[in-house]
Amino acid sequence: MNDDIARIEALTALLREFDLDALKLRIGAATYDLVRNAPAPAVAPPVPLSDSSAVPLSDSPPAVPAGVEKVLAPINGIFYRSPSPGTPAFVDVGDEVRPGQLLCILEAMKMMNEITAETACIVRAILPKNGDLVARDEEMFWIEPL
Repeated sequence: MNDDIARIEALTALLREFDLDALKLRIGAATYDLVRNAPAPAVAPPVPLSDSSAVPLSDSPPAVPAGVEKVLAPINGIFYRSPSPGTPAFVDVGDEVRPGQLLCILEAMKMMNEITAETACIVRAILPKNGDLVARDEEMFWIEPL
């Protein structure tokens, strides 16, 4: 019980330190979901009617389409789509990427680890949200080699 309380306190500190709205972490069979209380928006954002490139939200990732490869997290870390808040993302769905181009940053133990494309490809899906904690070997991107 004390271990769980210590973990929750450490995760809460991460929420504050990185100004995150939510944090989800799986350790073995245990899953921790922490969400900050934030005021609800006055108006809900518009929902797109249809977008063939969108990845459906669910607890389990959808099946990978034919010809698409997965980019997996090489380490546990916090996923960042851009170098800092308010700046453009390194890549977006549909972007053509060249070998060595930066896809994202994974922060682990205050170290910023740059994740780059190994080959020329098109980004077909970006699975984690900015600020999500990703586990080693977790799917981050679906890419289609060129």
